[in-house]
Amino acid sequence: MEKVSYDLIVIGSGPGGYSAAVRAGQYGLKTAIIEKDNKLGGCCLHVGCIPTKALLHTADVWKSVTHSEEEGIQLEKPVLNYPKVIDRKNKIVQKHAKGVEFLMKKNKVEWIKGFATLKGGGKVEVKTDKGAQILEAKNILIATGSEARMLPGLKPDKDILTNIEILDMTTVPKSLNIIGSGAVGCEFGSMFSRFGTKVTILEMLPRIVPVEDEEVSKELARVFKKEGIRIETGAKVDPASVKKTANGVSLKATLSNGKEEEFVAEKLLVAVGRAPNTANIGLENTKVELDRGFIKVNQWQQTGEPGVYAIGDVVAGTPQLAHVASMQGMVAVGHIAGKPVHPINRNRIPGATYTEPGIGSVGLTEAQARAAGYDVKVGKFPFAANSKASILGSHDGFVKIVADAKYGEILGVHIIGPQAYELISEAVTAMESESTVETMMATIHAHPTIYEAVGEAFNAVYGLAINA
Repeated sequence: MEKVSYDLIVIGSGPGGYSAAVRAGQYGLKTAIIEKDNKLGGCCLHVGCIPTKALLHTADVWKSVTHSEEEGIQLEKPVLNYPKVIDRKNKIVQKHAKGVEFLMKKNKVEWIKGFATLKGGGKVEVKTDKGAQILEAKNILIATGSEARMLPGLKPDKDILTNIEILDMTTVPKSLNIIGSGAVGCEFGSMFSRFGTKVTILEMLPRIVPVEDEEVSKELARVFKKEGIRIETGAKVDPASVKKTANGVSLKATLSNGKEEEFVAEKLLVAVGRAPNTANIGLENTKVELDRGFIKVNQWQQTGEPGVYAIGDVVAGTPQLAHVASMQGMVAVGHIAGKPVHPINRNRIPGATYTEPGIGSVGLTEAQARAAGYDVKVGKFPFAANSKASILGSHDGFVKIVADAKYGEILGVHIIGPQAYELISEAVTAMESESTVETMMATIHAHPTIYEAVGEAFNAVYGLAINA
């Protein structure tokens, strides 16, 4: 077999992998990227972030259209052409997949199609339809991502869905049961509810979007219920009870009151988290250490195997977010190239959930801050008091600031409301630059804007909000 040498081999072409490859090319490293699929971009681009948000945007537009009389615009019998919605989504994905291909060519990154297996000692075997090839590299970056977890005994199909199958539907289901209330479950629930689907969300934990601040979870649940979404927290689904019926998919769940209930819907979405893609990639040939299937790394993304780095969803203790994978790629490649880079600060990672209302968060929740021993001061400002939110017709939600009372340090910011996933950027920048509550109080916010609510919330920490 022919041997080819590189400065860096990236395994996986999701946001983390392709971003790392681009940066390596920019630094002049001879780089190859290996992808088992015949397309670049990974789960995020093809069956994750991008197609989902394209559909969520359409749901936003559809809601505006169906409520247009409130704006003084009268429309006669608007029609949702869902196959065209899916076609638009696919075109967006295809456009950006071509964009990733262009970036590889622009930065002189070699794209190798095949399945990669680590062989140890800086060697990688790539298997293709034409046979196998051994590649050598000074450094290897594992960016193989994750896949949707499935309940024991179940397999996804056209009725029992994961994030992949649900994106391929060409009709809007009349009813949808969702197991799991993280970002995936709540986003699809929010989307299809606006399209007219009867949605039920079953969550084993005491509250939906459980990683968020407790008040954010409570507010989203309130709005969802107001919109007609049924929510059952503390619900334990029996996987063995899931069955196909003439009416769709049925399941049995024990609810928080101890009673068992049968749930039947046209479709079932399983959204119970994601498993790392670390099996069958040759880790047993290396000194890479695992923690429940996830790869252990240090602050520079280095594994226990010299010259082998890992980023993204496969990394232990890391939020499974595309933007985290991309920044970890920058850290790893910068370290490889000897460039100045800063390790990721776990408390500076923004979270974004594209429900309606949206959620954006960064840093410690109020409960986490109190548990860590901080003397906490909280500032809250409701979007009901924001003039631009009134103009947009989006009154639900609030901005919540969690701060240290002694020094005014910003410990966390939690937003639920219009464009919350965009508004959180100001808070991330403020925390990354170590601004204080006082700094943000002195920061002028344009009027009328929804981000004025962020400025008001900082003032509210000291009881000085103007409009509430």
